[in-house]
Formats: sequence, C-alpha cells, structure tokens
Amino acid sequence: MAISQKSIKVLWSNAAGLCAFPTCSERLAMSASQKYAAHTIGEMAHICGEKPGSNRHDPTQSVDQRDDYENLILLCPTHHSMIDKKENEPRFPVGLLKQFKSNHEAFVQARLTPELLQSRQMLAKSIAPLLAENYQAWLSVGPHSEIARRNPHSESAYSAWLSERLSTIVPNNRRISAILRHSSMLLLPSDRPVVAAFLQHARSYDRWVSDEVSYESVQRFPKAFSDLIDEAELAST
Repeated sequence: MAISQKSIKVLWSNAAGLCAFPTCSERLAMSASQKYAAHTIGEMAHICGEKPGSNRHDPTQSVDQRDDYENLILLCPTHHSMIDKKENEPRFPVGLLKQFKSNHEAFVQARLTPELLQSRQMLAKSIAPLLAENYQAWLSVGPHSEIARRNPHSESAYSAWLSERLSTIVPNNRRISAILRHSSMLLLPSDRPVVAAFLQHARSYDRWVSDEVSYESVQRFPKAFSDLIDEAELAST
C-alpha cells in the first residue's frame, strides 16, 4: 500500500513544509529560479521502518499502519539518511522520532499564536506579507503559472504546486485566520462580511487538505479581502 493522499497532505501541512529534525527546519518546497524548476526535496520518512530489516521495523504493524500519518515524519534528505543508517538506529529510536515530530508540529502551531495588535493598520501589516507569499506561490507554480502552461501534464509541476499549497498557503491561511480572530475588535463593521468570506475560504481549504471535502467544495479566495488589507495598510502611511 502506498502512502495515501490524505496522509501526505496532513503531514506536509502540519509540518508547514519544514524538516522536523531539531534545529533544522529546512524549507522543503523550492520555488522556481533561473536555474531550476520548482521542486520538492522533502521526504516522508517511516518512523517504524517500512521493510523487514530496516531501522525500527515493527512486524506487528499492518500495512495500513505502516503508511499512516502517525508513522511518518517529514524530513530533509540529509536527516532522512541519517536516521536510516543502520549504525544510527540506537540513536534514533521510535519514541525519540515521535517526539521530534510532536515538538516540530507544536512549534508550527505556536507560530499561529498572534501577537497583540493595537490598530487596524497593524493588523493589515501583519497579514499583507502572508497574502503576498501565498500569491507568489500561486504565480510561480499554480495552475496558471508559466511552468503549468508549458507542461500541463507534468507530474513534477503538480507535485511542486501541491507542496506549495501545503507548506506555504495552508500554514499562512491558518495564521491569517488566527490574527483575524485574535484581533476582531479592530475590524470596522464594513470589514466583517469580507473577513467572514476569507475565513470561510480558509476553513474549506483546510478541510479539503484533510480530505474531508472535495476540491469543488472549496470557497474561492475573495479578492475583496486582499483589497481590504491593501487599503488598511496604506492608511497607516
């Protein structure tokens, strides 16, 4: 059995597309550059080894359990190779790798806790860079990007877009949503319908990532929300 799409999506989004090995946090989705096409370097490592004889292999696991999200940790190639070297097996037991994963996901979650903001303009300034990063990911490897138009059936292009959604867009949407909820008292009454539309978009996108709904159920991003943020940010200058 292969790793399911649901496990892939949850693993990448919960890790925010970063290596879960302590002190590493290398970004695992690479945007296109002049030299290279967009690509991913992230590796979904098995905590309990996949095959007999591999590090930490547990013969009592079922095939489904072996490829489940609970038995996977997202790593860069260097640290995946490190934990799977036979001589390193005593250094990286199952419990320690699960702790690495838990600590990393807690670190990612902590980043969603927004600071206390003092004005609508400060709220906009904290959100604007996250929207810009999401938009740049869409421009670089999204379905209407140059790489997608040039080779619409490319598996590597699709993988790059999937990883950008999971490592950039989903974590950023979660942070934006947390900021809006934490600082809702700063919003004007006229802001609220647009903000509600964004929150609905972010929730449906997250539910799609978790395979709870189909992509057709995802509410489209409301351009009025980015217009609102731009207007509020400019009002501070």
